[in-house]
Amino acid sequence: MAIIQWFPGHMAKALRQVKENIKQVDIVLELVDARLPESSRNPQLAQILQNKPSILVLTKKDLADSQSSAKWVKYYESEHQPAIAVNSTTGSLKIIEEKINQVLADKLALQAQKGILHKRIKVMCIGIPNVGKSTLLNHLVKKNVAQVGNRPGVTKSQQWLKAGKDMLLLDTPGILWPKFEDPMIGKKLALTGAIKETLFAKDDVALYLLEHFCKFAPNNLKERYKLTENEMSLSSVDLLLLITKKMGFKDDYDKASDRMILECRKGKLGRYTLDIVPESVQKYNG
Repeated sequence: MAIIQWFPGHMAKALRQVKENIKQVDIVLELVDARLPESSRNPQLAQILQNKPSILVLTKKDLADSQSSAKWVKYYESEHQPAIAVNSTTGSLKIIEEKINQVLADKLALQAQKGILHKRIKVMCIGIPNVGKSTLLNHLVKKNVAQVGNRPGVTKSQQWLKAGKDMLLLDTPGILWPKFEDPMIGKKLALTGAIKETLFAKDDVALYLLEHFCKFAPNNLKERYKLTENEMSLSSVDLLLLITKKMGFKDDYDKASDRMILECRKGKLGRYTLDIVPESVQKYNG
């Protein structure tokens, strides 16, 4: 994948705003994509959070492999990082409220002793672009108050939103970090939609898609593109060219790559998780 510029001015500004506002909130919801929980964590945000209570919210669990999501949640909890997996559009408010009350139990008990009751909990929501922050926030507040779009960079400013009787949510723009140390992270983020389409070569990402599904979910690939066992043994490059022809695009593999990526994002290749749970956790979970 070619070197790309993914840190526009509004992201730098949003990062400064997060630093400025972190002291105002009681807890942070750090949203990550359940399909790549570790690769979609911004390392800069960990430095900003420091000792601030936080919950790692694995969004889009309906698109991720359910067993992998459960293992990732157990892994983070074992690392003393509270975590939950949610479907951003259904039944999340109660789950998130319960988790916040659990994490802030000592602080809330102390407030109650002082006679401070029904004080709204201030919650900051942070994460990378297109991780589903605005979709989740709209669900939590039961209104379309946060801008939503199936592309990164829709939210450009911060805003406070009321959720239920007890929460004030601070929405923030998606923030990527300036440099991916591992090129594979760039491919994963591009495949799941965190990087703008104009900033990466689609055939590179399509080839990564093929390599991943050939290894971890070959039957999904076979069924979607009507591939035979012999065809599945082809190299990823030859397989991309073959699928391009099967789609009727002749030799326009860029167009085929675009469609494959879109189908993968929409779940037409089945539920998948790109990040592998650490081996010790896999053994622990059987």
